[in-house]
Amino acid sequence: MADTMQFDLVSPERRLASLQVSAVQIPGADGDMTAMPDHAPLITTLRPGVLRIESPEGNSEFLVTGGFAEIGTDTMSVLAEKAIPVTEVTRSHLDEMVAEARTAHEAAKAASGTAPSIVDDAAKLLADMEALGDHMSL
Repeated sequence: MADTMQFDLVSPERRLASLQVSAVQIPGADGDMTAMPDHAPLITTLRPGVLRIESPEGNSEFLVTGGFAEIGTDTMSVLAEKAIPVTEVTRSHLDEMVAEARTAHEAAKAASGTAPSIVDDAAKLLADMEALGDHMSL
């Protein structure tokens, strides 16, 4: 078994990480999971949360708002909707993300003919963003 695997974290704005890692904990849509070298290949969606990276150079954390993770046996790529190093997150960042989620939820509720699942998804996103602020003590 290999000790590390190649990890890449990319958002629309920039590449945030490209390094060898020993483990990555991701906030999956179906629950948190940890990917390590020789993990079974899979693709999963992300929910808002904190992505944690363990590498020989040290640990790091990123706030992600959603996206996808592709896990292979010796590589992992995360394509995040938005990703910010936790050390750079401010209260204004979080307030902006909560406001965007609140706007999306209100728009989903107001749209006539909107499927209940879309409104529920928007409500979950809003709840996840608000909980993230509580979790980060911001």
